[in-house]
Amino acid sequence: MRHIRPLESADWPRVRDIFALGLATGLATFETSAPEWEEWDREHLPACRLVAVVEAEVVGWAALSPVSDRCVYGGVAELSVYVDPACRGQGVGTKLLESLVEASEDEGFWTLQAGIFPENEASVRLHERCGFRVIGHRERLGKLGDRWQDVLLLERRSTRVGVS
Repeated sequence: MRHIRPLESADWPRVRDIFALGLATGLATFETSAPEWEEWDREHLPACRLVAVVEAEVVGWAALSPVSDRCVYGGVAELSVYVDPACRGQGVGTKLLESLVEASEDEGFWTLQAGIFPENEASVRLHERCGFRVIGHRERLGKLGDRWQDVLLLERRSTRVGVS
């Protein structure tokens, strides 16, 4: 059985492991190590933290980070979504991202954005399936190790929040 529920602090060891597995691919982020709970908790919004659970085990997670502390951007957030490699291709990412979109709209967010390495084609396709569109291609944005890395900027505008 697969379900989505709010992420709890007790989930952190498994969430951190899944994050580390994503880091190991070199396709997920400029980060080079998974943070401790206190740092991760501080950098992510308290609302819209979700985990996917299969047979009582956390197999994926999604969360939002603020893009700015300026009030005008209060309805805009950057998202992260990670799935255990053993569960990829089974709809876990889709279910997580769809649930995150719904939860974000319930919280009043009108725009979600994601920065994705172009080589991470599965993530780009996942986001596009969930209503995101590529709005920019940032060339050589930063270095991952000794390699310059491009980043695609994707966004999803809500059809029910911030439309008037």
